[in-house]
Amino acid sequence: MSIIIFIIILFVLVVSHEFGHFIVAKKSGMRVDEFSFGFPPKLFGIKKGETSYNFNLLPLGGYVKIFGENGDDGSEADTVDKDRSFKNKPLYKQALVLVAGVVMNFLVAWLLLSIGFMSGLPTSVSSAPKGAVVSNQALTITSIASKSPAEKAGLKVGDRLSSLDTKTDSTKIPSSDFGAESVKTFVKAHSGEEINVSIIRGKEPMSINVVPENTMIGISMDTIGNLKLPIHKAIWEGLKLSWNLVVETISGFYHLIYSGLTGHGSLSGLSGPVGIVGVVGDAAKFGFIYLLSFTALISINLAVLNLIPFPALDGGQLLFVLIEKIKGSRINPKITNIVNTAGFLLLMLLMLIITYHDVVKLF
Repeated sequence: MSIIIFIIILFVLVVSHEFGHFIVAKKSGMRVDEFSFGFPPKLFGIKKGETSYNFNLLPLGGYVKIFGENGDDGSEADTVDKDRSFKNKPLYKQALVLVAGVVMNFLVAWLLLSIGFMSGLPTSVSSAPKGAVVSNQALTITSIASKSPAEKAGLKVGDRLSSLDTKTDSTKIPSSDFGAESVKTFVKAHSGEEINVSIIRGKEPMSINVVPENTMIGISMDTIGNLKLPIHKAIWEGLKLSWNLVVETISGFYHLIYSGLTGHGSLSGLSGPVGIVGVVGDAAKFGFIYLLSFTALISINLAVLNLIPFPALDGGQLLFVLIEKIKGSRINPKITNIVNTAGFLLLMLLMLIITYHDVVKLF
């Protein structure tokens, strides 16, 4: 079931991203030859007008093939459409087409988060708008340190803590004082002992035993509740949260790339399709709104990732447009094609490596 949900999410995000490229290219007078979900080989498709709409075998992305984007506008058969070539359009129109996919991913995230706020989005009480009512508040695990006692025991992000006790101390933290600090104090006082952590996962109550190491079990916590807003406020808060996620994601990518370039990088914090399927399954267990929020987060990540100035990504193509603007002439199509192909192969290699690590984690 998780795989099906993942493919549906991927389909929505990829199609919306490619639709951004597609619609702006069409409105700019460019000829769009193909709109595809997934990578070849082709499974099935239809042709409407001048565009083929295809569903391919490998559902790991998608693409829109615009006439002239790769310098393929020199044949005699295409002479009549030379003015509809991507490369024969003004550079600002080329840039608009390239950035349109990223914009669509941001809009999708904004829409999903706005719907979430209208329905009741899980939100930190401390970050809720002034005067807003946050219902069903609970101390919730927001992150878990890698290889920590909490991770080894099976605690997960999103678990709501309800009580803690040990075999030697049946005293439980009063509900009126059940906060992050009281939990830390309790864990510190019972370091080395087996602590029974009572949680609610989704709608199911559970008990998990954890033995702290160095007075910690390796979790971060926050008081989370459901924030439900009227439409106009939901749209505004959805926009603010979307932008904050963009900023945080850019910061995350920056630190990831910087640590990689300085030799301190690690693939442990990255997830490929296999890892994301597992997270999708967990999000689905917590409820539809959690799944909606996670989809919005993936959409933001997809937007930011595509803006990185790396060959084969939209950011790389934008960099070529900028170079052509500065030098006042086109870059040799053979060079761009070679660079983009090399970039695409490197991205596929990275995905295979990350997927391998995801599979290893399962065992």
